[in-house]
Amino acid sequence: MNQDNDRFRHELASLLPDLRAFSRFLARDPTAADDLVQEALVRALRAESQWQQGTSLRAWSFSILRNTFYEGRRRGRVEQRVLEAVAPREEQAEEARQHARMEVQGLDHALSSLPAEQREALVLVGALGFSYEEGAKVANVAVGTLKARVSRARRNLASRFGEQAPPEA
Repeated sequence: MNQDNDRFRHELASLLPDLRAFSRFLARDPTAADDLVQEALVRALRAESQWQQGTSLRAWSFSILRNTFYEGRRRGRVEQRVLEAVAPREEQAEEARQHARMEVQGLDHALSSLPAEQREALVLVGALGFSYEEGAKVANVAVGTLKARVSRARRNLASRFGEQAPPEA
């Protein structure tokens, strides 16, 4: 292994927290999200030679994660429905007792009510801090399309939360 391989792997490892956060928004299930990150990392390591130095490793790895998610989603719609239906009710009851957890759940519910494209765009730009250009590469859409999706998502959330919503940036 040479220095470039070491650097690639070190930089890829440093992206794990952000990859994991994005996968949780996509998968909506912590266990499935962890599996998704693992599969995306395996694919990224296998495709290491395809990554071009000088380009954004972050955007490249997020694209792999996103593509892995949608590929799995296309193949396993029935399996996904079963996993969502078997949510542990005991944990949900415990979370409802804690005020902070309720606020997080409210945000989670609001985000989950958005169309998938809007939710993805908002998470990439708003939560994960991607620039519009990087986010557009990850989502495989034009920059203007991503900007429109973020704007629609913010407007959608603002209409649900009224004056509590932050102003658009």
